Amino acid sequence: MPDRSDLDLDLGQIRDSGARRVIAHLLNVIEELQADNERLRDELARVKGGAERPTIRPQTPRLPTRDVSSERERHVPRPRHGQRNVTELVIHRVETLPVNPVELPPDAQFKGYVEVVVQDLLIQPQTTCFRKEKWYSPTMRQTYLAPLPPGYQGRFGPGLKAVGLALAYAGQMSEPKLLAFLRSVGVQISAGFLAGFLIHDQERFHAEQAAVVAAGLASGPWQHFDETGTRVNGQNHHCHVLGNPLFTSYTTTPRKDRQAVLDVLRAGAPRTYLFNEAAERALAQATLSAGIRRQLAHLPCDEVLDEAALTRWLSHHLPRLGTQARQLIGDALGVAAYRARTDGPVVDLLVTDDAPQFAGVTAARALCWIHVGRQLKQLTPCVPHHRRLLARFLGRFWRYYRKLLAYREAPSPAAARRLEAGFDRLFATATGYRGLDARITVIRANKAALLQVLAHPELPLHNNPAELGARQRVRKRDVSFGPRTAAGAKAWDTFQTLVATAAKLGVSFHDYVRDRVSEAHQLPALADLIRARAPALNLGHSWHTPAPSPSF
Repeated sequence: MPDRSDLDLDLGQIRDSGARRVIAHLLNVIEELQADNERLRDELARVKGGAERPTIRPQTPRLPTRDVSSERERHVPRPRHGQRNVTELVIHRVETLPVNPVELPPDAQFKGYVEVVVQDLLIQPQTTCFRKEKWYSPTMRQTYLAPLPPGYQGRFGPGLKAVGLALAYAGQMSEPKLLAFLRSVGVQISAGFLAGFLIHDQERFHAEQAAVVAAGLASGPWQHFDETGTRVNGQNHHCHVLGNPLFTSYTTTPRKDRQAVLDVLRAGAPRTYLFNEAAERALAQATLSAGIRRQLAHLPCDEVLDEAALTRWLSHHLPRLGTQARQLIGDALGVAAYRARTDGPVVDLLVTDDAPQFAGVTAARALCWIHVGRQLKQLTPCVPHHRRLLARFLGRFWRYYRKLLAYREAPSPAAARRLEAGFDRLFATATGYRGLDARITVIRANKAALLQVLAHPELPLHNNPAELGARQRVRKRDVSFGPRTAAGAKAWDTFQTLVATAAKLGVSFHDYVRDRVSEAHQLPALADLIRARAPALNLGHSWHTPAPSPSF
């Protein structure tokens, strides 16, 4: 490989167009050879019996990992508002502090008080012995025993249970650390009880989580969606993160395909399938043989089928159907049934990255601009000329992004036309750096999904809320590895949903959990808060646009 300093040239200074083309081609060959060399080294190591290149620790400190985040470029500075106003705090105790009279001169005059508000926290066990009255009736031959107060079933009270749930799920504390903390403050509790309490007998919270998801799906026509891994009992599963400004939900499934996405959007309702005109058009575009298409024409038309009925029909009429063809058919019929459902909300648009499982599920899709910018920054050209081209294009990219942000604040038809024309100009750029030009071509092909905001200014330009939600699952996974049972995975989903939603609604998760565990029920349900706040949030109304056929 030539020294990189030898490649630092400006093609614009070369007058001969033929020479410019040849040199540009050679520079791209150098980039491709660099990537090929890395792949060949890895392949050679594998063939020789080494799974990967050995890690040799340098004597000097390791350089930081290359940052491909777009936070610095997309960030728009906002004025700071200082610390939280102390008038929002509830004062529990007022104590007057006198000045030592010995320190006062004879002419000192009293001028009132200076208030200093200090927050403190008192953590100590409180052990209560309930003396339950016991009565016996000889005539009835029955014993009467006074009941425990609400929330005191078992050996621990609602305060300890609320703290345990808050630290485990809102504080992301692992079970061993939580156990050590409780014991350090004087609580006598076993590891088995704590593990069981954090997972089992939480039906009230599972019901509230289901209500939150139902209310969140009905709160607006669009949703954020992202996915991250979760190991359940050592097996790879996938956590799907769904939400909007009012809620965030977590759902762990064995797969991350299109059917899993539909399962999340149906909020646990059984899978259904529908062969209608939309499904027929989608299947006509799929890579299916002519014989399979002829057989599919005999599917019951406009009749909703459950999963068992569809499996029986396919086994009878298409017994040799391959796995891929079966998946294509299930996806087309599943999406058609979801879009036509009347027993629950239907999401019109998903804000996602460009993962294939999201394609075609909803009538429209908006791609994340931050994800696109991250893909551009992931280019690592070794030629200085290509690095300059990439930096120049990234500058234009983020200037256009800020124009879209301004459009959301003051949309107009004229501004929409200008921005659409600006998109065409920006992504018609041919830089000569093949790696960058290939990325530009992909971005240009996603124009409709990237410019949804021009027709619907209420849409966000990025999928950061879902990605940040996924990061919370990653942190939980880091400290607790993963649930060992399906019940554990369900508990993770339920409480992470309630923690994230309570934060978005401005509700203290600890207070909410204690209210429910103590059976006081003085705080409103999170689902009710979502329904109450949705109309004022302007998430957009159902768009009533003709739904195109699913395209996979």
